[in-house]
Amino acid sequence: MLAARHAIVESLPAACQVCAAWPTRPVCEACILRFAQPQARCRACAAVLPDDLGLCGACQTRSDIPALQHCVAAVDYAYPWDGLIARFKFRSEPGWAQPFAQLLLQVTQTRQLLQTRPLMVPIPLTAERLGERGYNQAWELVKALHAQCRRHPTALPCDTLATALVRLGETPDQHSLGREARLRNLRGVFAAHPAHAHRLVGRHLLLVDDVTTTGATLQTAAQALLQAGADRVSALVFARTPPSR
Repeated sequence: MLAARHAIVESLPAACQVCAAWPTRPVCEACILRFAQPQARCRACAAVLPDDLGLCGACQTRSDIPALQHCVAAVDYAYPWDGLIARFKFRSEPGWAQPFAQLLLQVTQTRQLLQTRPLMVPIPLTAERLGERGYNQAWELVKALHAQCRRHPTALPCDTLATALVRLGETPDQHSLGREARLRNLRGVFAAHPAHAHRLVGRHLLLVDDVTTTGATLQTAAQALLQAGADRVSALVFARTPPSR
């Protein structure tokens, strides 16, 4: 019923929330062409690259072995997506999961990851934050991706598990911190849910979140999933904060 309702809503005319064109989808084709052009990105952290080099300089020179094998992003965290993400995340507008999922599915690497039959897992919120917000934006994005995968012409195969991970505590504000400081803050924050850990063993798990900045949250969550027996962990995020920000 919910999927059918989303399909009806998507078909209704609306004003573009970026340029105000009407009638169109929440973000019109012209704005998507202008602000969501496909770009070469680092396979490991999704930072924009000048050419299809595979890995950015920072990821090439890392001394540790990353827990996350592959990270895919649809757009940069910049205008107009930063404002739309704020509405999605903080202003009780979970419906933005649908257009965000559509843009993610337009990325070739997203479809390639989904062809591996992964188990999609959202980055969890604390119970307190979930109570304040009323929903987990990462889970809304997972549900939207799953619904659109089922309707995709190639029937992209994927499964979902809302509570694969639990968040054991909140972290201090991380916006001003670098990657290493963020990793220290997040140490021990995530764990596999004991009731569902058996479903993770030997699987390719696909972490989903709305935004990544340094990748610390994704890496820490991936480590917890690998410790629970996952075969490998990749990630889908709607937006990647440019490294200079």
